[in-house]
Amino acid sequence: MGNFFTSLFSSSKPAEATEDKAKNEQKNFDILKYDGVRAQKMGKLVYAIKCFTEALNIQEDFETMSYLVSAYTMANDLGKAEDVLNRMVEMEPDHIATRLTRVNLLFMLDKDAEVITDCLHVIELEPSNHVAYFMMAKAKKATKVEAPMVFAASMTPASISLKEDFADSYLLRAEILLGLGQAKEALPDVEKAIEIVPEEESSYLLRGRIHMALGDIEAANSDFQQVLDLNPFNEDACILSGQLLIEQKKYDEAIAFFDEAIETNPSFAKAYSERGRAKNLKGDKTGAFEDLKKSLELNPESEEAQKMNGQHSNFDNMYKGGIF
Repeated sequence: MGNFFTSLFSSSKPAEATEDKAKNEQKNFDILKYDGVRAQKMGKLVYAIKCFTEALNIQEDFETMSYLVSAYTMANDLGKAEDVLNRMVEMEPDHIATRLTRVNLLFMLDKDAEVITDCLHVIELEPSNHVAYFMMAKAKKATKVEAPMVFAASMTPASISLKEDFADSYLLRAEILLGLGQAKEALPDVEKAIEIVPEEESSYLLRGRIHMALGDIEAANSDFQQVLDLNPFNEDACILSGQLLIEQKKYDEAIAFFDEAIETNPSFAKAYSERGRAKNLKGDKTGAFEDLKKSLELNPESEEAQKMNGQHSNFDNMYKGGIF
């Protein structure tokens, strides 16, 4: 296909009739569009993007634009994907699927504040759209556009009432309630989510955090272990499990636990810092310092590194200052 694009757009006879030219352009458009679809399915994203772009130079086609958005997203070129989606919304402002696709992309681009406008438009068009309510609740939580208590009591229940088996809405409300210090009130929501989707690791992780807040160490540990059973590489569950051991002053067990985690993932920076904390509490200053140093080498942008840079103090004072 080396000369494909060249030959496709080479000049034809000057006297070509308008009708023949239109037919030829349509043929070229169809070839480019479906070659792009095939290339995308084969994972040849650069070629697919070129095909879709050239096709759109011939004809502004809504479906082809959606293919181009997908290809850009798969290629992690999110800015260009957003540009195309913006054109699509201009072409068909009431197309719900396009609005929700843009909402998902805006979250990926950390443009949470812009999500709310699209969600409101979708809800205006389709008041029963539970996804739009959920996405707007998620955006409001991220942007803090409402007082947390007002927010928790309003948007999320709207999405739940429209679709009672929508587990993400229960999880979101439980997360909000936990953040407000209402762990007891959060527990029924997360348990409902687990009932709906029993294999979702994030639900068990959240329930474990709720149990921690309630002081139920055994239940929390059971939940974190459930997460690790579902996904042995879940770093959050690993850290929280180790922290439970440290809180119970089981320093040797915590060290052994993080030994195993580091053996599985030698670049697990947070595991080094937590193991260092356990060693420090046990009295092993040298071992703790080595773990701290390794953690900062692996992740110099971590919260621990920022705190250390702000302390300008010795190792003992780092721990006393609450670096961990």
